[in-house]
Amino acid sequence: MITSEEIKARLWNGANELRGSMDASRYKDYMLGLMFYKFLSDQTLKTFATTAGISKEDNWFEEYKNAHQEYGTELEKMIRDILGYFVRPEHLYQTWIQDMNAGNFEVQKVIDSLNQFERSIAVTKGSNDFKGLFSSSTLDLTDTALGSNLNEQNKNIQALIRLFEDLDMVALQNGDVLGDAYEYLIGQFAMESGKKAGEFYTPHQVSEVMAQIVATNQNITSIYDPTVGSGSLLLTVKKHLSEELQKSLNYYGQEKNTATYNLTRMNLLLHGVRPEKMSIKNGDTLGQDWPEDPERPNEGVQFDAVVMNPPYSIKNWNRDGLKPSDPRFEIAGVLPPDSKGDFAFLLHGLYHLSTTGTMAIVLPHGVLFRGSAEGEIRKRLLEKNQIDAVIGLPSNLFTNTGIPVCIIILKKNRELNEPVLFIDASRNFIKVGKQNALQEKDIAKIVDVYKNRIEEKGYSHLASRQELIQNEFNMNIPRYVTAIDEEIPHDVDAHLYGGIPENNIKNLVALHQAVPELLNQALTEKRPGYFELNQSIEEFSEVVLSSPVVTEETVQVIASIQEYLEEYWAKLHQLNSDISPRQLREEMLAAIKDRLSEFKQLSTYDGYQIMAEIWTKYLSHDVELIEQLGFYEAGRTREPNMVTKGKNKEKVQDGWNGVIIPNELIASEFYGDELADIEDLKSRVSEIDSELSELVENAKIEDSDEYNTLFDTLKKNDEGEAQDSFESKLVKASLKEAEKGSVDYELLKKVDDLTKEKSTVNKAIKTKELEMKELVAERITQLTDAEVDQVLYKKWFGSVLDKVEELVKSPLKAEIAVLEELNKRYSYTLDSLDDEISKLEKDLETMMKELVVL
Repeated sequence: MITSEEIKARLWNGANELRGSMDASRYKDYMLGLMFYKFLSDQTLKTFATTAGISKEDNWFEEYKNAHQEYGTELEKMIRDILGYFVRPEHLYQTWIQDMNAGNFEVQKVIDSLNQFERSIAVTKGSNDFKGLFSSSTLDLTDTALGSNLNEQNKNIQALIRLFEDLDMVALQNGDVLGDAYEYLIGQFAMESGKKAGEFYTPHQVSEVMAQIVATNQNITSIYDPTVGSGSLLLTVKKHLSEELQKSLNYYGQEKNTATYNLTRMNLLLHGVRPEKMSIKNGDTLGQDWPEDPERPNEGVQFDAVVMNPPYSIKNWNRDGLKPSDPRFEIAGVLPPDSKGDFAFLLHGLYHLSTTGTMAIVLPHGVLFRGSAEGEIRKRLLEKNQIDAVIGLPSNLFTNTGIPVCIIILKKNRELNEPVLFIDASRNFIKVGKQNALQEKDIAKIVDVYKNRIEEKGYSHLASRQELIQNEFNMNIPRYVTAIDEEIPHDVDAHLYGGIPENNIKNLVALHQAVPELLNQALTEKRPGYFELNQSIEEFSEVVLSSPVVTEETVQVIASIQEYLEEYWAKLHQLNSDISPRQLREEMLAAIKDRLSEFKQLSTYDGYQIMAEIWTKYLSHDVELIEQLGFYEAGRTREPNMVTKGKNKEKVQDGWNGVIIPNELIASEFYGDELADIEDLKSRVSEIDSELSELVENAKIEDSDEYNTLFDTLKKNDEGEAQDSFESKLVKASLKEAEKGSVDYELLKKVDDLTKEKSTVNKAIKTKELEMKELVAERITQLTDAEVDQVLYKKWFGSVLDKVEELVKSPLKAEIAVLEELNKRYSYTLDSLDDEISKLEKDLETMMKELVVL
């Protein structure tokens, strides 16, 4: 019983522990290669067991070894006919484990197994998809980077093999858990490697934007990525297609780097893509066209979807001396400059796009405005109206470059006068470590604006053919989308004579729409066109936020969201039968947008983000277990809490954890009194610490009673400097010698009593916390259905209504803050400045009179 998130964490933590100083970009080949070989071994055993009718209770490994001894090549042929390959018993991953357990493991056996796999592949249409996967150029198990000597290498390879020992790769693949974990590891290695590995991996959020846009065409039967990298773009598009389309989808891709090419094939196979459905080539996309149709040499094979994230602005791309007559570049009439290959990749992809297909490509912004040959290519593409949209993204999204990039969407079947959509999403991001990242709401907004061709001031614009011509086919985004200046310009008259400018007040849209009367009542005209607040900003805020209009809208929004939560609360109970987690997530996120869009002043996408984060933080993990165990059984299931202890860092059990209900939540819901007792005791410890700290500080003040009595009992460092605590032994010794009733005795007694009390209270806390841990561990298994409902609803949705209420009030609060800023800005006028100068002059005159010359 394990979820995809737990597998991801476990494997990544294991990778970090094992790789030592080896570069992540190199270590990934070993880890991901062996992970894939475990999948091939498990698949072999599963196929054998299913075909032979062997039950789950039997030892498939032993049964397979016995059957192979008896039937040999006949058994191998049967498995190869089904899978396209087979793994002999002596070469199974399970055999390596057996050898390790017996103490006779040899790295050479692993090398022999990987080499033998090549010879086990059936000669079929899909056989090339398995060949060369474990070549020495990718998996060199004799590399000194794995260890400085044979013993070290042996030890490190064994540790790596152990990482996947207990994982049933076939079962995990069926639930798409294995593919997700593999894709996650690729991404993590890319981030760790920075520029070295970033070029083969497209960040998840960028893939999502491209895939969701391409998948708006739900008639996709083939998809092509000419710079396929790890295959993440192909797989992200697949995820957004219906299950029916996924079954018939054909995948094509080309990759220049051999190790990455192997990675791509493994990634697709682990995601359940059948060998006959994938055609991946190891080659230079720009050097020679691929794929080609021998019967149509000048047309090329065309695809319903083309996606690509090529290397940016590569130099000397035309080493093969291609001419403008190359069919791929004919549309442009000229070749892209040899110093920048961006348009070469774009034109290659466009050439292979079907007349009804959609293409998405990531490129640097230079392609939008650079001149010469690139300007001519842009002009040709715009004249044929094949550029559908340009989406500007934030800088620093990628591990291999900090420059901002854009996504260009192309289509061949656009109406001649259909405008080009420009989207500027460059300011919508959050910081995640050193990188910028798009949030779920940012992705959703980009896709919605694209699908619905929405124009929004400062964000998107539909540029007509005439506009493009006027701009001489320069497509630099700021020419079409002007960023909104958040800074409110200063008004000179207002600074001189005071008052808030009427223009600024008119811009308070949310307040004007929600509470125009209250806004007018709070303002008094100081002079024509300028107003001042006649009440404090705190009073105005209170009146606005508690007004009947705001209260009524809050009630309506909360009622709508309560209905929404009840609807999906019921569907979450039906996960194991009626609806898949992926479908439910998509449905829930679409539904929250629909409900919130009914209310004008609310930020629909902020509401969307609330639910997206609940899925990320809780539901994605929990629904996997609910699917496996059932709703209420999952709520009552616990697992050992394993912790690392001792010098050898051994894993030992320390109590139990609820698998989907946190122990802390059970404690707070059902053991409130006991928790309050523990908190009272902890508060008392804090009070004692404060009293002791005060005594320590006083003991450092010379000539004080505390100094005379307690200084010698303070802990000292090697230089004899007093520290911040007392030495208990010294306190007790001094107390024995002190005269009862004296100041010395009382001070020493106080320190001793406080120290004893602290020790006693801390022991009581430990005892009560242990009792609480045992109570909670037992209570998990005894939760009633109603209690499971109560606790899970609180965990998932307990804060939703408060956050939704804040959605109603946040635009009003933002404008009240603007009003407060304007009021402060213009309160210090020319008159007040004159008054201050006058006052200072009088003060100076008074001082001068008081001066006495001796």
